Amino acid sequence: MITLLDDQMVVQRVLDHIDKQTTDLGDQVWREPVENYLSHERFAAEMELLRRYLIPFCPSAALPENGSYIARDAAGTSILAVRGSDGVVRAFRNACRHRGMQLADKSGCQKGFVCRYHGWTYGLDGRLRHVPHGYGFPVLDQDTRGLAPLPASEQQGLVFVSQRDAAPPDANLKSLPLMVSSRHKLRRSTEIEMQANWKIFAEGFLEGYHIRSLHRDTFYPVQFDNLNVVESFGTNSRIVFPYRSINKLREVPAAERTADGVLTYVYHLFPNVMVATFPTNIAIVILEPLDIDRTRVITYTVTDRPSDQSEAQAEVKRGEDFVNLGAIEDQEVACAIQRGLKSGANQFFEFGRFEMALSHFHRALDAALAKIGFAE
Repeated sequence: MITLLDDQMVVQRVLDHIDKQTTDLGDQVWREPVENYLSHERFAAEMELLRRYLIPFCPSAALPENGSYIARDAAGTSILAVRGSDGVVRAFRNACRHRGMQLADKSGCQKGFVCRYHGWTYGLDGRLRHVPHGYGFPVLDQDTRGLAPLPASEQQGLVFVSQRDAAPPDANLKSLPLMVSSRHKLRRSTEIEMQANWKIFAEGFLEGYHIRSLHRDTFYPVQFDNLNVVESFGTNSRIVFPYRSINKLREVPAAERTADGVLTYVYHLFPNVMVATFPTNIAIVILEPLDIDRTRVITYTVTDRPSDQSEAQAEVKRGEDFVNLGAIEDQEVACAIQRGLKSGANQFFEFGRFEMALSHFHRALDAALAKIGFAE
């Protein structure tokens, strides 16, 4: 198990990079075949991989009270996650056990789930509670016809769900500082569909080599270009994007330094989830592949700022608006890369030593696909 640097060590490393005009470097470059973004066979294998992993489905804050639920597709499967009457989060395949009708859509809070087709009723624990005109089903065993369960767990303020046999939690996550605390409340969730492969969008989170060129009028005046601290833990990564304001910590004793407000941590939770910390909020970004050239981007925004204080909420909104401007630029680039894939200009993408987290991602993805039998 790998222990990540604490805030004080991260701050000092950033200040050293500023002074030396350096950044963290990987040991080697990585060449990723363009065909890996275009292959339907590889895409099918990636989808199978997503179904096998225990993957963040939503923040715990999105299920704040008993009866809270979220229903959405993950890796092509309709899934229902709900907090039960006992406070435990459970996940199910979102389909009635009678005729397969989806039981819930989007999010809400209720005491149970009633299929609107024929009225079969399920408890928050998934048990089949009522069948209208039950005498018409003389051999039905209600105890075995509850909602089809999926492995689910909560850790780090996130709800994890797997679609296959219970995958063990990633032991490396235990080494992390708490990403989303119990103080954080859900502010909003959004979904957009992008015309780009999911891996292209993921790559944009993993390096700061593009800050000055792409984000000249948004992030660059606030952040540094091509200055990152990069750590890996298992198949996952953490990338530090420091703000120029970090220089004010030079006058603060090392033991008293904090990362709050002076940098963004981006946690890449393999394969397809990013957790990004900002001064006023945290964004949990889930990339749901739809096809080789389409991705649904689901973003949950949580904040620990008081909801009953207008000034605090206005500050949160200003932070969100600023980040969204940069996100739009990232989205435009991802779609432009997708359009360029078929030009024939490149047989591979070359990730330099500045882009070590991208190399780590693709190396881990290749290894994970090989374990489930996919051969290049």
